[in-house]
Amino acid sequence: MYKNHLEQQLKINEYRLEHNIKPVALNTFWGYLVNSADIISLITLFTIIVAAGSVASEFSWGTIKLLLIRPASRTKILLSKYIAALLFALCMLLLLFVFSAVIGAIIFGIEEIREPYLAYQNGTVVEKSMLLHVMQVYALNCVDLVMMTTFAFMISAVFRNHSLAIGLATFALFVGPQITTLLAMKFDWAKYLLFANTNLAQYIDGTPLVEGMTMAFSIMMLLVYFVIFNTLTLLIFRKRDIAA
Repeated sequence: MYKNHLEQQLKINEYRLEHNIKPVALNTFWGYLVNSADIISLITLFTIIVAAGSVASEFSWGTIKLLLIRPASRTKILLSKYIAALLFALCMLLLLFVFSAVIGAIIFGIEEIREPYLAYQNGTVVEKSMLLHVMQVYALNCVDLVMMTTFAFMISAVFRNHSLAIGLATFALFVGPQITTLLAMKFDWAKYLLFANTNLAQYIDGTPLVEGMTMAFSIMMLLVYFVIFNTLTLLIFRKRDIAA
């Protein structure tokens, strides 16, 4: 797999030489914008804190009883809190993108804004819009954001513990990928773990963590985990005795 990746990069570099297209350097507008996607992990951490406290804090403050006596059902209340956490993340992402674009334009200029993005598809090198590539990078980096927000929200609703939700979700965010990588070196079943599938960029500019993995497989596994997390959250919250 790594050999195939190097061969693809070789053909892309040959295409650059033939058509006089510069590589995307970090000290350029597009390079800075792509590199800023790494900050999404910080947004994920902030969103975890918001999601972890959205339900657990209602129990710790005792306001959950006041909330549930209203005409809205438990499902609507839970869904509204989950959507609010995702909207918070979306606002942070938009702020990051706009702020990075403005700073990149001021510092590095926009002389190379028309430069294309080179991708290797079906045995040939094709030119694509760099803006679409940047948006794709942001979208792929948001997979961790959505999954860890959902996980933190589940822990918050199930255990009613703010600190536990933040601790487990943060630990999983920073340690989970490393443990999964170590397991994938020896065991093929590691491909069924959550963090083996959250990095969808491995199918765009890299190699799969486990041989045989595909984009469709990872998306299917993510959907399975997403459904499990939300189903547990909904079922336990709806049946929980608030007086307990």
